[in-house]
Amino acid sequence: MFKHILIPVDGSPTSMTAVAKAAGLAKAFGAQVTAVYVVDPYPFTGVGADFAYGQSQYMNAATAEANTALDATRKAMEEAGVTVNTVIGEGHAVHDGILQALESTGADLIVMGSHGRRGLEKLVLGSVTQRVLGAVHTPVLVVRD
Repeated sequence: MFKHILIPVDGSPTSMTAVAKAAGLAKAFGAQVTAVYVVDPYPFTGVGADFAYGQSQYMNAATAEANTALDATRKAMEEAGVTVNTVIGEGHAVHDGILQALESTGADLIVMGSHGRRGLEKLVLGSVTQRVLGAVHTPVLVVRD
């Protein structure tokens, strides 16, 4: 049924629960799997030249964080007997990076975690999952802890 599954990850327990669900689906359907971690390449736009954390230091730290999350994803998938391709995507908003990864991979299913924020926290922080759901015509399996 599904041939290619995209899994946006952020290293959180919720995203790792989504990884486990995606592994089961990939095995059941014999699907290819791509995991993506999205990094904002220019988080300091509009802040000015005087910021405490330089661009190169930020990108090094962000890439290290991405690699840690993707390594954990790769390990979990390998333990489940599933091969996974990993990608560090870029986007000023995480959902934009996910949409770019969806387009570039041609995935036909997105499996992603939702932190289940409500009320003021959701209003202030937003919902990446909600934004993805509103922007795609591809099926999305939302996994919550």
